[in-house]
Amino acid sequence: MTPILIWQSAESISTEALAIVVFEKDAGQEVPGDDLFRRFDALTEGLLGELYRAGECTGKMLDAVLLHRPRGLAARRLLLVGGGKREKFNSAELRKAAGAVLRCLKGRGVHEFAFLPAGRLPLARQIAAAVEGLLAADFEPDTYKTDKKDDKRIDRVSIVAGSSPEAASDKVDAALERAVTVTQAQNFARELINEPANHLTPSELVARAQKTAVDCGLDFDVLDAERMQALKMGALLGVAQGSAEPPALIVLRYRPAAVPSSNTHLGLVGKAVTFDSGGISIKPAEGMEKMKYDMAGGATMIAVMRALAALKPSIRVSAFIPTVENMPGSRAQRPGDIQTTMSGKTVEVINTDAEGRLILADALTYARKQGCSHLIDAATLTGAIVVALGHTNVGVFSNDQAFLDQVLASAKECGEKMWPMPLDDEYKDQLKSIIADLPNTGSRWGGAITAAMFLKEFADTTPWVHLDIAGTAWLEEAKPYMPKGPSGVAVRTLIDVAMDM
Repeated sequence: MTPILIWQSAESISTEALAIVVFEKDAGQEVPGDDLFRRFDALTEGLLGELYRAGECTGKMLDAVLLHRPRGLAARRLLLVGGGKREKFNSAELRKAAGAVLRCLKGRGVHEFAFLPAGRLPLARQIAAAVEGLLAADFEPDTYKTDKKDDKRIDRVSIVAGSSPEAASDKVDAALERAVTVTQAQNFARELINEPANHLTPSELVARAQKTAVDCGLDFDVLDAERMQALKMGALLGVAQGSAEPPALIVLRYRPAAVPSSNTHLGLVGKAVTFDSGGISIKPAEGMEKMKYDMAGGATMIAVMRALAALKPSIRVSAFIPTVENMPGSRAQRPGDIQTTMSGKTVEVINTDAEGRLILADALTYARKQGCSHLIDAATLTGAIVVALGHTNVGVFSNDQAFLDQVLASAKECGEKMWPMPLDDEYKDQLKSIIADLPNTGSRWGGAITAAMFLKEFADTTPWVHLDIAGTAWLEEAKPYMPKGPSGVAVRTLIDVAMDM
């Protein structure tokens, strides 16, 4: 399902349902005072006003009221979805509202509908936000269910862009096309993250990355265990020891057709542990089934590269995805083992469940040696970030304030909540070993920070941003605008960063 633009007055559209955004009423008023509300209140002969006065419609964010056979409209239903306070309604809220519309109507067996965006944003931004919200909401994690409800599907969505086709512009069309590309990439990441570990092994992830490269025109390479041994990637190989599944370092490269005007080379590094048992430091059984999502960082980077191949930024972008399975096999590394990283630094393995930073250490070093001028990594790295930020914000760490500001600006533009975390030198005092350069864990306190501090050692002086997505890559509960399961977080932000750079 790809949303289409329709240039027609909303009230004249013959459809199963027309959805509009309504807002909370103004202080001292019985009903909202915006033009859209007044227009539809008049069309329905005062019905909307009656609902507000009766308290049945409030306009609060994502509250929904479905009306059948509304007077004055060609649509068979009218869905009112709350947008909250009108002055606070932005592109992020519009994405959520559009998603809530789709989830609401899909759950009621509606197969096609029209959506009229609202707010004070320019039309192109309205269209982009609506499309992103609609397509993200249409994702379902039920791949392996055999009793799918075929009647619960959306076949067609029209976005009401205005009543005058003359208002259409190349800018609006480009916004629609980019939004579709970006959200298809986000959903592609979600499909990968949703796969069970017996279906998506490191070798299968390599195959899917290679297919993506072939389909999209990206350069593809893969480092197998032999090549990694030659490069002395002891940290990455150490994590893979306990599994029968061979490790790999996937490399995807995008090169602009024209010679870049700058030396900027963005390196994207994504953790892809296709299943994380914890190794010898085994995890508790409860919740371990979700450890299939420990490759969300890697899925994110493959998805970003897929989108960039279509959007064609003017800079070089390379993705490096170390993929392993962390298992407690007879050859598994043990607590107390010493591994030598590609950088030459030695690491004492204190906890084999702190494996993500080990594979990222070698991947970051390799990315630097490949000439990347800027690095961003994404990883479901620590439970500690969930303690700090819950399931709302991505934790963001950096060694470069200007680069950090750029990533946070893109996150805000894309409606993805991210929060900057500290990397003060004092935290490095927790990373001391008497027999190696670094331990792979610090103390219990500030665990997300010490994990990021560990990675900082391997980013060295290259401008670097680390995204800890452990609390946000998987939705534990369904939202009105998105189902429970993989979220695809950070895909939109990273695409925006690359395009801005």
